[in-house]
Amino acid sequence: MELRPVRNKREYQAALKEIEGLWNAPDGSPKADRLEVLALLVEAYERKHFPIPDPDPIAFLLHVMEARELTRKDLEPYIGSRARVAEVLNRVRPLSLEMIRRLAEGLGLPADVLIRDYDLRQAA
Repeated sequence: MELRPVRNKREYQAALKEIEGLWNAPDGSPKADRLEVLALLVEAYERKHFPIPDPDPIAFLLHVMEARELTRKDLEPYIGSRARVAEVLNRVRPLSLEMIRRLAEGLGLPADVLIRDYDLRQAA
């Protein structure tokens, strides 16, 4: 049972194929243990070679709204008036620290994503 880090595409593909074969291994079995270790090795390789950047805060907020079927009115307790919500979602006004805190606490959103820099619309 030789396990070692996944270092290249060939090893990555081989690990994925083995994972597929072990996918239904019974819990607590040696095969399940091997599956778990292989998954960790593949995850480390993917994190290094296929990083997923954090989303833009406004794109993330729009995605959350769509996924949770929230309206702009639903954001008013966290962002402010209807006009303020429109300004934020239209990238005219940035999220303030207080808005980020309320969104994080009220909607359970990750503040570390909301606090990231993002582009605002240029003034006409």
